[in-house]
Amino acid sequence: MPLVLMMVALTGCQAVGGVDISKAMAQSTTVKSVESKQSLKINIEPATELATAKDLEMIELINSISLDISDAKVKDTSTASIEGAVGFQGKKLPFHLSMNEKEMVIDMEGAQKPLYISLEPLEGQDDLLMIDTKALEKQIEELSPKLLSFVMKHLSNPKNISVTPVQESVNGETLSLSKLHMEITGEELLAMVKPFLESVAKDEQGLKDLIGDLYDVIVPIIAAVNLTEPTDGVDLNAMIPESKEVAVASMYAMVKTGLDEILVSYDQELDKLLTETPELKTVFGTETKLVLDYFLDSKLDVRKQNFEMKVALPASQDLPLQSVTVSGDSEQWNIGGEVTVDAVDTSAGVLDIMTTEITPGTMLRNFDSNSVMYQLLKDEMSITNKHVMLMPEDEYFGVVTEKNTTFVPLRYLSEELDAEVKWTKGSDKIVVIDDITGNEIVLTVGSNQATVAGEEVTLTHPAYVNKNGTTYVPLRFVAEALGATVDKEKETGWIYIVRP
Repeated sequence: MPLVLMMVALTGCQAVGGVDISKAMAQSTTVKSVESKQSLKINIEPATELATAKDLEMIELINSISLDISDAKVKDTSTASIEGAVGFQGKKLPFHLSMNEKEMVIDMEGAQKPLYISLEPLEGQDDLLMIDTKALEKQIEELSPKLLSFVMKHLSNPKNISVTPVQESVNGETLSLSKLHMEITGEELLAMVKPFLESVAKDEQGLKDLIGDLYDVIVPIIAAVNLTEPTDGVDLNAMIPESKEVAVASMYAMVKTGLDEILVSYDQELDKLLTETPELKTVFGTETKLVLDYFLDSKLDVRKQNFEMKVALPASQDLPLQSVTVSGDSEQWNIGGEVTVDAVDTSAGVLDIMTTEITPGTMLRNFDSNSVMYQLLKDEMSITNKHVMLMPEDEYFGVVTEKNTTFVPLRYLSEELDAEVKWTKGSDKIVVIDDITGNEIVLTVGSNQATVAGEEVTLTHPAYVNKNGTTYVPLRFVAEALGATVDKEKETGWIYIVRP
C-alpha cells in the first residue's frame, strides 16, 4: 500500500507502453485476498563532519534494522497473518502475527505466551455511535479507488517512465509480466504540483462527484455524533445543508475559490517559501530521488515491486544527516484466491496487554533470558531503568528523617519501582515483591529483622506505622533490596533513586 501511494503522487493518467497505469493503481486499492512476501531496509548517510560519536552510534544501529516478511496472508479486510523477522545489529527476531475481527495476537521467538490485543469494542462502545460500522467500512472501501482515480487523472507522467515486457520469478514461478520502471527527483516532483492544482481547478464535475462521495461517508457520522455526544447545545445537523445537492454546490464553491486563490500567487509564494526556508531546496533537489519498478500481469495486478527512495537532507548540528534512503521489494501471488491464514497458537495462554498491568518485570519474565527479545528489552531499550527524585522538604513525597535514617511511605516507593506489596492478614508482616527478579523482601512493622530473597538481614531501624496509618520503611534498605542505588545531593538535600 505505501508504494501505491507513492505511485499516486508520481504517476499520471496517461497509459505507458499500452499499460493503463491509472486502472492498475485504482485496482490495487480494492481489498483482495492475497499471499505475499516482502522486505524493507533503511539507510542513513551521516554528515561525518557534524555527527558526534553518539550520533554515529545511533545511525549505525538504525542502519542495522531490517524487516523481512517471509509469509503474509490476507483473507479479507480483517483477517490476516504475517510471519517474518526483524533484524538489528546482526541479530534476527522472528515473529508471527495473526488477526481477525476480534483480536490481534503477536508471538515472538523466546516468548512464553504471545501478546494479545483485543479489537472488540469496549463495553458500551457499540452503543456510543448509532451508526452501521459495516456499511461505513464498505463506503470507505468504495471511496478509496474513486479518490485515487481522481488524483491520478490530474497528474502528469514523470519524464523517466517506461514499460517493457519481462520474464520474472514470483514465488518460484516464472511469469510473463510488464515492467513499469520510473525515476523521479525531488525537483521534478515539486514542479508537478502547480499543473496538478491547475488541472483539478478546471474539473468542475470531477470535484463535485468526489465531494458527493465524501458527503455520503461524512454526513452519517456527523448525525451519529450529534445524537450521542454533548455539543453544548450546538446542533451539528443544522450545520449540514438541507440536501446533498446544496452541500455539494456549496463545498465546490469553497474549494474552487481556494484553488483559484492559491494559483494566482503560487509562483511568488513558492519562491518566498524556498527563500525563507532554503533547506527545502535540498529536500526537493536533484539528490532526492525515487526509483520504482512495478511488475504487472495481464490482469493489471501488481505481482512484484522494487523501490528505493532517497531523500536528501540539509545537514546541520541539530540533524547531522546527509540523506535517508528507504528500499524494499515484494512479491504477491494467489491474488483473489482462497487464502487460509496461519493463526498464532494460544493454547498455552496469552499476555493480554490491554487488561493486564504490564510492568517491566512482567514483560521480561515472559521471555527466555537468552532470547533476542529479552536482550533487546533489557539491554537496548533499558525498560527496567527507573529514575526517582525525592525532595525531602516537599510534603508530597512524605520523606521523614529519624535518627539519621530516611524513611518513605512504603506504597509510594513500591509503586515507583513497580514492586508489589502484600500484607499478611492478621499480622504486621509486609511482603514486597521485586518486579524484576520476583524476589521477596519480608519486613515486620516494629521489628529489626527482615529477609531478602530468603536471606536474613538486620535493619538499623524497623518499619513503622504513623498516626495517620501510613507505613514507613527505611528508604535505602528497601530501594537497594529492589536493585536500586540511593544518592543524596549535599547542597539541596534531594534524593536520587536509580534502578538500572
